[in-house]
Amino acid sequence: MGHMDHAAFGWLTPVLSYAMACIGSALGLRCAVRALDATGRSRRNWLLAAASAIGTGIWTMHFVAMLGFGVTGTEIRYNVPLTIFSLLVAMGVVGAGLFAVGYGRDRHRALVLGGLTTGFGVASMHYLGMAALRLHGQVRYDPALVGLSVVIGVIAATAALWAALAIRSPVAVAVASFVMGGAVSSMHYTGMMAVSVSVNPSGGSLPGATAMQFIFPLAVGLGSYLFLTAAFVALSPMSGRSAASASAQRPVESVAP
Repeated sequence: MGHMDHAAFGWLTPVLSYAMACIGSALGLRCAVRALDATGRSRRNWLLAAASAIGTGIWTMHFVAMLGFGVTGTEIRYNVPLTIFSLLVAMGVVGAGLFAVGYGRDRHRALVLGGLTTGFGVASMHYLGMAALRLHGQVRYDPALVGLSVVIGVIAATAALWAALAIRSPVAVAVASFVMGGAVSSMHYTGMMAVSVSVNPSGGSLPGATAMQFIFPLAVGLGSYLFLTAAFVALSPMSGRSAASASAQRPVESVAP
């Protein structure tokens, strides 16, 4: 069995990955709230922005956390197409959930459906990202912990969507984004507890890219995208119920690390 290290850089990767998940969630939930105040094409665009923000936040969280992941006895590489596919799946599945909420006739059913889909989006992103791992050995999963990680993702995503969309105040969105960030992180580390690796030492070279070659630059790029979009959304003028949500710029600031 290969000994696994989940925090090769100490507290840096868990804290940073949690911060990324919170920023992505804050921005996404903020956009989702804006979407419900909008109609037509504007609503669709806000929902797409929300899906890309949450999808990006989930993805960045996972791979920033993975920068701290190591297994003794083997180096680790990442399959590039599968890693990028996992980002697109995260955005797509979360998008489906948000559109269910945005266009759902029945509020409660829409929230349950949205939370389920978004939670599964988090889980599918995680396990696709894990499938992109290349190492000398076999990766095995404990089914019970995998199941638990999916349940955590679904329950917390539902709670976050409900808090952000039912209450809608900046404080609610801020709290919901911490909940969602915590959900993504706890889902990730529960999913990682399910992993065991049996190493077959080998001198052969592994296919794929190292974390620093590929994951790190992409995470920095997507992280910058989240920060810039968060600033843009915070500064863009409100339409419709502007008085009620004039203080809407606050949640993004309060979540920025």
